[in-house]
Amino acid sequence: MANNIQVTKSISLESYGIKNAEVQYQLSSDELQDLTIERGLGVESSSGALAVNTGEFTGRSPKDRFIVKDDVTKDLVWWGDVNIPFKPEDFNALYDKVVDYLSDKEVFVRDSYACADPNYKLNIRVITELPWSNMFAHNMFLRPTELELENFEPEWTIVCAPKFMAVPEVDGTRQHNFAILDFTRKIALIGGTGYTGEIKKGIFSALNFILPVFKKTLPMHCSANVGEKGDTAIFFGLSGTGKTTLSADPNRKLIGDDEHGWTNENTVFNFEGGCYAKVINLCKENEPDIFNAIKRGAILENVILDKEGHVDFEDTSITQNTRVSYPINFIENIQVPSIGKNPKNIFFLTADAFGVIPPISKLTPAQAAYHFISGYTAKVAGTEAGVKEPVPSFSACFGAPFMPLHPAKYAEMLSKKMKDAGVNVWLINTGWTGGVYGVGTRMKLKYTRAMINAVLNGDLGLYNHHDYHIHSVFGVAQPRTCPGVPTSVLSPRATWNDDEAYYTTAFKLSNAFRKNFKQFESIASEEIRRGGPQRYNP
Repeated sequence: MANNIQVTKSISLESYGIKNAEVQYQLSSDELQDLTIERGLGVESSSGALAVNTGEFTGRSPKDRFIVKDDVTKDLVWWGDVNIPFKPEDFNALYDKVVDYLSDKEVFVRDSYACADPNYKLNIRVITELPWSNMFAHNMFLRPTELELENFEPEWTIVCAPKFMAVPEVDGTRQHNFAILDFTRKIALIGGTGYTGEIKKGIFSALNFILPVFKKTLPMHCSANVGEKGDTAIFFGLSGTGKTTLSADPNRKLIGDDEHGWTNENTVFNFEGGCYAKVINLCKENEPDIFNAIKRGAILENVILDKEGHVDFEDTSITQNTRVSYPINFIENIQVPSIGKNPKNIFFLTADAFGVIPPISKLTPAQAAYHFISGYTAKVAGTEAGVKEPVPSFSACFGAPFMPLHPAKYAEMLSKKMKDAGVNVWLINTGWTGGVYGVGTRMKLKYTRAMINAVLNGDLGLYNHHDYHIHSVFGVAQPRTCPGVPTSVLSPRATWNDDEAYYTTAFKLSNAFRKNFKQFESIASEEIRRGGPQRYNP
């Protein structure tokens, strides 16, 4: 995999409607970093990584993500608050305005691709207004060799213009920023936001439509790694639950940290060529792989540096969503190519801020389908304006903002693959223990790692009454013992020392599960409906 490719050829953007542009084509990571610093658009940290500020937006803006509603999408996309329709004529007009805005300017162009499995390869051309946006694309997408570039034909195009501001009443957007997918023209159009996550999630959303509809392949918002015996482990989870951290295991090879496909051939492949990790409270002791990847070629977003360029990873004065992107080969222990076989264990990660879900539990197939459709985690105080206490947060398939189809479609595909492959599914609570957020404490990372290692090593015993206890509210099976973890930690009720308060909170959360699942009851089987909490307070 080429990292910094020196390419001298230039290309014309006339066919895209971008005229008289000064095209900087396929610049190396070093060149893009130097340009960013020279122009005062970023600074170099003490480790050599580039530090940038993404501006007004430090995260995705889900209400400003649209899909063009046309003959390709109208009958397949699950339209609503997640997948907001956009008129084709409005898209065409807005696209023309953006490319006109980029005309006569310097623009940065990168040819890259998604999907490590060559049978599913998607060629992408990325056209960006800013050099560091292009460097992000270099880090996150797969990097073609010079030979592959010679006859490169892009299938999808990303146009990213952070400084272009839409006029909502004219352009059909909600406000001045937007991220729009057009499946007919195969364009991801991004404007008014510098947050780089819109670039990678645009292609992820596109693949979440393309792969199940046309390729019979399940797209997954997950990380994955592979053991010495070739067993693949998959980690589903929303932002902040530990997907990146827990899949970066020195004893297993990393396939990828965020986006994968599971094929009919029972292989798992990474969509990306890099990692995009949260760095809030990052420390070398707990997360050495990520910490060591923060070097020249990596991009830090919205962090605070001191006068010497050292990062204060605890400083969230800009945002709690501080990030770093880096090529996957910045991690030492990786799978090359980024493809695994024989999935054996699936982990659903949740950061339960109510502190009532067991730190580890084994799920039946029905429970696995229920929890996959639910996609539970919790928001805590400070993560969003107005959040004062824990709030249940459900995101279908652990990635609803990126899923164009109805969640049932992905759940059906996952259920079939789980049964066909005979995988075990585990619910892991990386959140709170001993009480709710503000009272209890966050589960120690060393305990979570020990639980996952016990699963991967086959140390948790058989699925029976002797080795497992059924949770009285959520119905999941808790292991009674686990190597490297105090027995008291395995029972969330025992960590509270207040049974009444524990059960009151547990019932409150189980009610939230049931309320959320009502939207899916009409399409879920009786078996799946029974996979949720069966005891609740009226």
